Amino acid sequence: MRRLKTLVAAAVAVTLISGCGGGTATPAASSGAAPGPAAVAPSGPPSGETVIVYTNSNGEGRGEWLTKKAADAGFKIEIVGAGGADATNKLIAEKNNPIADVAFGLNNMYFEQIKSAGAIEAYTPSWSGEVDTAKGDKSDSKAYWPLVQQAILLGYNSEKFSKDEAPKDWTDLWAQDKFKSRYERVTGVGTATAQLVLASILTRYKDDGGDLGVSDEGWKQIEGYFKNGSPAVAKTDLFARIASGETDMGQMPSSIITEREKSFKVNVETVMPSVGVPLAIEQVALVKGTDKKDESLKFINWFGSAQTQGEWAQQFSSMPVNKAAVAQAKPEVVEFFNTLKQQDIDWSFVQENMGKWVEKIELEYMS
Repeated sequence: MRRLKTLVAAAVAVTLISGCGGGTATPAASSGAAPGPAAVAPSGPPSGETVIVYTNSNGEGRGEWLTKKAADAGFKIEIVGAGGADATNKLIAEKNNPIADVAFGLNNMYFEQIKSAGAIEAYTPSWSGEVDTAKGDKSDSKAYWPLVQQAILLGYNSEKFSKDEAPKDWTDLWAQDKFKSRYERVTGVGTATAQLVLASILTRYKDDGGDLGVSDEGWKQIEGYFKNGSPAVAKTDLFARIASGETDMGQMPSSIITEREKSFKVNVETVMPSVGVPLAIEQVALVKGTDKKDESLKFINWFGSAQTQGEWAQQFSSMPVNKAAVAQAKPEVVEFFNTLKQQDIDWSFVQENMGKWVEKIELEYMS
């Protein structure tokens, strides 16, 4: 547990993690097609063709900032924002007649579904040597590449709870009476942030003989989460609810906290469970079938470059995956991620089951 206010400066809402709302994404069936050769990075200046970009990371000025910066670099882009699950479903549904040219912001779990459906294609960006490829597509035919790391945290009003009084883990929220009805719980599970929180809980109770691979105790935890929380209010920010006293805590990505504290005049500290916290790594991909492949690849080369990612990190208090961009990130952000304990999550298990978990949760615990 530590005070993120001193660790993560200036910021923006995540929206991947973001949080435009979304529907349920279910794992897609494999296309069965053998991977082709990776697309070759083109050379030359931008052509000025309009590149359609699907993303769930466009909230609180990100989309506008990127559109302007891209224009300054000679690119014309059109941002289409959606929640993680919605963007995933949309890309898969449009695979035979693609509208988007580029997709970014979605995490590994979503892009694995999209790749399995055959909706993105392998390519190698000009900055491939500057990132840890283990954070992106781990296959030989790499169809998505890592950009930004986000920590998904449980934050609480430090004016209501001291460090000793505060929860030590998510499970404390529904296990201890003093936290019941004092935390915000989600009313939809289609966003990446909500699904990462659920994954961080359910994977602790993996049981091959259990319902959908989870033990009865694991499902009791999910039941407790929904039964004892204060439902999120549409179009009302969690920090606004904390400021008004409606609730005291809830899920939040690492980059939003400082700005929200300033905007809503509240002080928030964060919980660091002994098992660690889940990380969301935002990726970028080339949509298969785009008729603007060269321009799209040029845009990806520019967007993922150390210069652009460094500027993005400064603007939105993010932690870039591009090693050459880390020097431009805020020192307190770098320190936070260097000391952060990442939760060990079996993402293959999560990807295989998330669609079914979401369906069960919506039918049994949210109705």
